[in-house]
Amino acid sequence: MFSLAKENVKIAFGSIKSQLLRTILTVLIIAIGIMALVGILSGVSALENTISSNFSSMGANTFNFQRYEFRAQRQSSRERQKVNPIISYRNVKDFIDSYDYPYTKVAVSFYGSRATEVKYGNKKTDPEVAIIGSNENFIENSGLEIENGRSLNVADVENNNAVCVIGSDLQKALFPDEKPLDKIISIRGSKFKVIGVLKEKGSTFGNNQDLRVIMPIQKARSIFTNPNINYTLSVKVDKNDMLEGAQDDAIITFRNVRGLNPIEKNDFGIERSEDLINRVAENTETLYWAAWIISVITIFGSTIALMNIMLVSVSERTREIGVRKALGAKRRTIAFQFFMETIIIGQLGGILGIILGILIGWGIAAGFELEFSTPWVAMIWATSIAFIVAIISGLYPATKAAKLDPIESLRYE
Repeated sequence: MFSLAKENVKIAFGSIKSQLLRTILTVLIIAIGIMALVGILSGVSALENTISSNFSSMGANTFNFQRYEFRAQRQSSRERQKVNPIISYRNVKDFIDSYDYPYTKVAVSFYGSRATEVKYGNKKTDPEVAIIGSNENFIENSGLEIENGRSLNVADVENNNAVCVIGSDLQKALFPDEKPLDKIISIRGSKFKVIGVLKEKGSTFGNNQDLRVIMPIQKARSIFTNPNINYTLSVKVDKNDMLEGAQDDAIITFRNVRGLNPIEKNDFGIERSEDLINRVAENTETLYWAAWIISVITIFGSTIALMNIMLVSVSERTREIGVRKALGAKRRTIAFQFFMETIIIGQLGGILGIILGILIGWGIAAGFELEFSTPWVAMIWATSIAFIVAIISGLYPATKAAKLDPIESLRYE
């Protein structure tokens, strides 16, 4: 039995080689469908991984106050967009003084600049370094980690110490051959001692998260004096079961800080990292459906093409089938031979489609600086679909070949 199957496989490969051009075109048609599935799913997965990673950097059990809600609401042309006031330093100061929910840590921060030049001795960076002013809780609440040195502490913030924590890429730019700790860097003419280096975070949509300097908030305010600075509040809850209560109490406190009466809507946004990740998942689900629809349409065409090539093959090899039957070949042997040809062509198309799809997904991730990961689920689906396509496409031609009358087949010209 095994030797017969092995012989049928050899015959199938011989037939594929004899119809090489037709086979290549069919393999390419199948590969395009699989490539569309794997490529789009890989790209969407990379996008979802990057956004989820970016939002999860807010830290676990953490929620943020910001000027607007994350989600953009569609409004009619007649409806005027509500403009929320900025979150001022007075707002964040009053909130910190008033909010005393247990097991919580409040971080306050602002971007002094997203494009600043930093100097060390005769070295300097391009004007692309972000400067963040914060209190002692910002680094922990943001899910950042210290690789070397230490973080900002209460004494640094209260005493307005001229110290800072830098990102890993800034360390590479200014201190390629020496340790950065206790070195003095210059920002807009002000001197700061480096007390810590952050672990590498990478880039998100072209925004390098490792080119930044974090300094005590009052020192940053003395350098960056824009009157309309928008601050961010971040609250971390140490106990997971107290997160909802802490958030409700924080909203009430901030409404009081804003002077809102009970019937007025919030003029600020509040977001949790889990909420943002869930919204990203909802949005990317549409892209997944689009990938499947495109792939199904293409794969349907591949099925028809593969079935067509096998029917043509059956027609062209009618006399061969008659000879084999006259020599004693059984119906299932003939059917198996054609069925095996279909499986081989289908799997070749699937393998080529997976390789091309992964390359496309990797290219999308590299081009947009996304976090690419091997799309194992998409590859499993692609392999399964290629196999199913081969079965569906080969079933009818194989059955037709098996049912041919040997006498009529031998007469076929």
